[in-house]
Amino acid sequence: MVFLQLFYEFFKTGLFSIGGGLATLPFLYSMADRYPWFTREMLLDMIAISESTPGPIGVNMATYAGFNAAGIPGALVATIALVTPSVIVIMIIAKFLNQFSEETLVKDGFYGLRPTVTALIAAAGFQVIVSSLIQLDLYRATKQLADLVDIKALILFGALLFLTNKFKKHPIFYLAGAAVLGIVFRF
Repeated sequence: MVFLQLFYEFFKTGLFSIGGGLATLPFLYSMADRYPWFTREMLLDMIAISESTPGPIGVNMATYAGFNAAGIPGALVATIALVTPSVIVIMIIAKFLNQFSEETLVKDGFYGLRPTVTALIAAAGFQVIVSSLIQLDLYRATKQLADLVDIKALILFGALLFLTNKFKKHPIFYLAGAAVLGIVFRF
């Protein structure tokens, strides 16, 4: 039964997460709330691992989630389910796009998709920011306003945001540096 659920959920995610890997995050948050495969906290680790390993983030996250749910067979099912809709859709689009790329309806459709995809990615990014920087559980427990924001994480976020925009280095440079800082300062 778990394999059918994995296939269904990740096929649906692959079909509707237009815009790439980060667009899968709303689906993954929903899965975390409905299934015991992974928690929202584990999702943050999944994002970190997926961003730090080769390959598309969505595929990496599906593989990780599937593995957590049902080991290697689960990882294979979730990964195959996630990429299947893209393969089908791309084959259909490749067949017809050249014939219709100059049509007004096609151009208008792509015009509407661009800001929509941007909003989906921004919403997913916002959820990651809140999950990484805001400590609601600690704040609820202590009722101390100072406990609401993880100050070290906020400083690291701000520094990396500045550095990545100022110096156009390869992302692995920033990932490795952040991992070292996390180890040294025990984030």
